[in-house]
Amino acid sequence: MSVFSPASAEVGTELPELPGVRVTRTLLALFAGASGDHNPIHIDSDAARAAGLDDVIAHGMLSMALLGRLLTTWVPVQELLSFKVRFSAPTPVHAVLRCTARVTAIDEDEGVRRARLSVTVRIEDGPGTVRGEAFVRLPDHGAER
Repeated sequence: MSVFSPASAEVGTELPELPGVRVTRTLLALFAGASGDHNPIHIDSDAARAAGLDDVIAHGMLSMALLGRLLTTWVPVQELLSFKVRFSAPTPVHAVLRCTARVTAIDEDEGVRRARLSVTVRIEDGPGTVRGEAFVRLPDHGAER
């Protein structure tokens, strides 16, 4: 299905995919500093190996942050009503992440149009690592933002 503005969203609308994001050690270090999550499995290869991993893995919240960026590229942040995810697989360093979202339902509650979206992060040419859903407030049909 084609990409639509939030005002003309319908079930099946797919948001424009974020450009692939490569998980680098620098990105992990910067995210650790910004988030305050300095768990060694995200920044120290020896600690990651001691925990049974091949190498460091990305913070789950980094993937969720990328999904948040995808959603708020489509609607302003104040229109994001709820957002939840489940982490289903680790994200290894050097992976390229693809973030997608698709409208799965539209309803109206107390005069407010809202869309439910299925959101996913997957490793390029690999498995999904995060799945979830978000609810966003939509403008009236035909409204311009």
